[in-house]
Amino acid sequence: MTAKPEPTFDHKHFLKNLTRRPGVYQMLGEKGEVIYVGKARNLKNRVGSYFRGSGLTSKTLAMVNKIHEIDITVTRGETEALLLEQNLIKAHRPPYNIQLRDDKSYPYILLTDKDPYPRLGFYRGSRRRGRFFGPYPSAHATRETLQILQKVFRVRQCNDTFYKNRSRPCLQYQIDRCTGPCVGLISPEDYARDVQYSTMFLQGKSDALTKELTLNMETAAEAQEFERAALIRDQIMDLRRIQEQQYVANQGGDADILAAAMESATICVQAIYVRNGRIIGSKSYFPRLRLASTTEEVLEAFIAQVYLGDDKAGNIPTEIIVPGPLSEAEELKAALSYVAARKIKLSQQVRGHRAKWVELAATNAVESLQGRLSSKQSILNRFIDVQEKLKLDFLPERIECFDISHTGGEGTVGSCVVFDQNGALKTDYRRFNVKGITGGDDYAAMEQVLDRRFTRLSKDEGKVPDILLIDGGKGQLTQAKKILEKFQLPEILLLGIAKGISRRAGQETLFLSSGSGYREIAMATEAAGLHLLQQIRDEAHRFAITGHRQRRSKARKESSLEQIAGLGPKRRRELLRHFGGQQGIRKASQDEIGRVTGISRKLAENIYAHLHNIE
Repeated sequence: MTAKPEPTFDHKHFLKNLTRRPGVYQMLGEKGEVIYVGKARNLKNRVGSYFRGSGLTSKTLAMVNKIHEIDITVTRGETEALLLEQNLIKAHRPPYNIQLRDDKSYPYILLTDKDPYPRLGFYRGSRRRGRFFGPYPSAHATRETLQILQKVFRVRQCNDTFYKNRSRPCLQYQIDRCTGPCVGLISPEDYARDVQYSTMFLQGKSDALTKELTLNMETAAEAQEFERAALIRDQIMDLRRIQEQQYVANQGGDADILAAAMESATICVQAIYVRNGRIIGSKSYFPRLRLASTTEEVLEAFIAQVYLGDDKAGNIPTEIIVPGPLSEAEELKAALSYVAARKIKLSQQVRGHRAKWVELAATNAVESLQGRLSSKQSILNRFIDVQEKLKLDFLPERIECFDISHTGGEGTVGSCVVFDQNGALKTDYRRFNVKGITGGDDYAAMEQVLDRRFTRLSKDEGKVPDILLIDGGKGQLTQAKKILEKFQLPEILLLGIAKGISRRAGQETLFLSSGSGYREIAMATEAAGLHLLQQIRDEAHRFAITGHRQRRSKARKESSLEQIAGLGPKRRRELLRHFGGQQGIRKASQDEIGRVTGISRKLAENIYAHLHNIE
């Protein structure tokens, strides 16, 4: 029996240091020629399989014995690996690869090179003349990229026959998708600049391109070429939007991303489902967890209920991602792995593209919760529950809530928010700048705000509320009762909502004005009526804080950026230079702010929170 020849390649040493990331491997022969090209989700496992002791076909063994070296290229995902593999196969035509596809397999973007006004276009076929970018995984992806380029840089995409027979600009020029080179409306030099920008974008040099555009914008502004500066500014904003959107695809494997939001004892858990690195859908859950007081407890209970069960093993993804640390993380991870019969990751406080997914889930949780709270039918049911719990002989139609906000007595502002049976009535919201009182005297502030509100009412400005809700206890209610007596409005029901000792949602104390005193009202934590009162109180608090911050900022006569701790003059200049002004900063996402030179992730978070009045 002939002994199997030993391969000339030291595979043990090679595999010891090989990465497990996805990528492409090229097997080289004695003269450095490529004899085989393959792709792998896990390079270490895939390449190692060629050197196992048994189970290989005779053809595979013959190839392995010819290996003298292996080149590795790590990629960001399987799609990129597939495209690179096909490119290498077409370039080297390795003898052990099967040639299943010709050069028409994938589309490219073509940039013509022998024309003073080159064009960009969709292309399939042999790549002989021109400059090519790609390949792209699909025709749709190619055309989508061309649409972006047409909008941002306006390089022509018409065919040469159409281009050479124009006597006036076409529709693409009219809608700002072309600069009209066919009739000489742009110089070859300016057109070449747009072609250069398009090339940089196609080469993935978006950050360098953004910096160059920013410098050009500043130069144009200094030269008082304001129209050109505005055009470049719009290009920069479009590029940043594109960069912001790119994280949703081709990043990782299968995962469920969970985030929770709580308000007024109502809970929303948002699940985003990622399969093969792409977001394929999401769902909002509204669990009833009466004892949960934090989003951490909510997520722990949700994971246990949704994923742990004999019939749920097939629904558990490889990874479950949550925003922050869970106290029962290890127990949950062990239970998930047991039920699924495979290792399950429970990731917390992730970075990179996964952090983007978490941010997206958190945003959707808040939005879904707000939608739930403001649902018309939900609001009506809550009004009915308020009537039942307060034992009223009428169904309230209008509730007004007042709150006071200040910082150490500075910039005191009172807010009035209004809810009817359709939800928040924002056209009737009002703010009151409180003046002439001792700083920090909330009782005097409440008295002044209510006096001004009902003075207007006495002049037929506004409507009479059925319930006057005060954010506070008996002291605040006393001021409100004094005002109602002054304006002879005994028909208005006076109700106070005060935070409990722990200041947690669901543990508020309600005080109902009754005769010369006050009666304490008990409502169950899950009562719909209590949820409504909490929601109205929270909205009044938010509206008051926003007004207070605006007044304080105006009073100090300084940029709102100057109020952010850790943001000194140099970093403010960098921000303003990067975004072109405070409006641009306000429109930017937290991630975009974090890309500015000198701005850390924590500082970007503080800047975003301050500019959007996030607590």
